[in-house]
Amino acid sequence: MPPKRKSTKGEGETVEKPTKTKKAKKEAEAVTNETEGEAVPEKKSNSKKKAENDKKEEKPLYVPVPLEKLDMSSTATSTDGRKWNIKVVSWNINGIRAWLEKDGLAYIEREDPDIMCVQETKCALDQIPDKCKIDGYHAYWSSAEQPGYAGTGLYSKVEPIDISYGLGIEKHDTEGRLITAEFKNFFVVTSYVPNAGRGLPRLDYRTKEWDVDLSAHLKKLDSKKPVIFCGDLNVAHQEIDLAKPKGNNKTAGFTKEERQGFTNLLSGGFIDSFRHLYAEREGAYTFWTYMMNSRAKDIGWRLDYFVLSERLTKDLCDSIIRKDVMGSDHCPIVLLMAL
Repeated sequence: MPPKRKSTKGEGETVEKPTKTKKAKKEAEAVTNETEGEAVPEKKSNSKKKAENDKKEEKPLYVPVPLEKLDMSSTATSTDGRKWNIKVVSWNINGIRAWLEKDGLAYIEREDPDIMCVQETKCALDQIPDKCKIDGYHAYWSSAEQPGYAGTGLYSKVEPIDISYGLGIEKHDTEGRLITAEFKNFFVVTSYVPNAGRGLPRLDYRTKEWDVDLSAHLKKLDSKKPVIFCGDLNVAHQEIDLAKPKGNNKTAGFTKEERQGFTNLLSGGFIDSFRHLYAEREGAYTFWTYMMNSRAKDIGWRLDYFVLSERLTKDLCDSIIRKDVMGSDHCPIVLLMAL
């Protein structure tokens, strides 16, 4: 029996095939296309055949609805019939200057949130553009010591009782990753959670230090008032939360350690508001890499969340992904509550 070699058939499927001579391979290619079983001209190259097959299998590209045509209204109610009265938005804007150039403020005007949280501002405190001052909102910023890196912000129509920055732990608080706002009946915490990085150099820091201390912070707040925790949490919790889970189990954001960290957080008395309402909804992504036309192909990840204290479940009206809103490699998410 001739020796066997491995070849790839379709996407990620490995099969065993006997080794063929050049002549046999040429004859086989003249008869069929291995993927589709269609007749193929003898002189057509494998790369051309693959391109044709990929084109046939591609879904239509996603075309977003223009901002001015989006309907931001909602009649959502809590389970006991109370209409929502507070709207909170979270958005990783991937650079506040770039976001402003892409008319990000037009989204705030149209959405009209009560509280707006932003992440990855990439801007020093003394360089926040004047244009970021919005009539009717109090604004708060936390920046990294390293220029052009990380950073968070929070807008609120109602002035908070108190604002704090970071976790109060020096090793965590040089990157501007967290803001806590206290209101009369609840806390809002927004965070840009550290990414484990390509090759996972920060995985241990992320999972054994940051996640542990963040969870302790949220539990301490929850012991006083209910918590609304939001932001780019840099984790796709379940396989349903990314387009291609196979092959990504060693990729930052989908390692077993990061996913377990999020599970541990929820088990401490919190809920993932979106999955609470839409447990089986597929294609619910909030991030698409700029590479390979991923957003148009809708090959994304759900990395942005509203996590709530369990006792706020009765007040939850809706958790929305504004997939059509452009301006970043993430889209905004919206929480509607009856409080």
